Amino acid sequence: MTEDIKKACEVMQEGGIILYPTDTIWGIGCDATNEEAVQRVYELKRRADNKAMLVLMDSTAKLQMYVSDIPDIAWDLIEVADKPLTIIYSNAKNLAKNLLADDGSVGIRITNEEFSRKLCERFRKPLVSTSANVSGELSPANFTEVSDVIKNGVDYIVGYRQDDMSKAQPSNIIKLGAGGLIQVIR
Repeated sequence: MTEDIKKACEVMQEGGIILYPTDTIWGIGCDATNEEAVQRVYELKRRADNKAMLVLMDSTAKLQMYVSDIPDIAWDLIEVADKPLTIIYSNAKNLAKNLLADDGSVGIRITNEEFSRKLCERFRKPLVSTSANVSGELSPANFTEVSDVIKNGVDYIVGYRQDDMSKAQPSNIIKLGAGGLIQVIR
């Protein structure tokens, strides 16, 4: 695992994109502050860049660096979540502009899974985490379901957990709006 994390960080620091296991499904990742790397992910997924991708972080302490105003309810939701939870926040900052939704919002998930958490810790920046599939195709539940198009389009494939055949699920997604409004997306 340590060597995978080291190599993945080196690739992302050079603007590359990776295929890696997350706290949910296998994902395509890159430096969430690098617009060119983010654009490469959109191209690989054959996805319009007006469809925002989410960001993975290892700690709630980093949230304030990337979100201008964090509603109090967000802290409670993160604390009580018993499975991976992506929260869409308004007023994102310090992230690649092409990563954000048209309204300036961004989905962020704090990961507790060992590999993705250690990867985020070592990289010291948020990571893009989008499902490892071409847009419109089913999300892969494990590594064996990732298409060759995706495998051939990334700069590094993490070896860790490739043999894990469990069927992972995507995260729940909640959007926080003005006045404490909570909208369940997924």
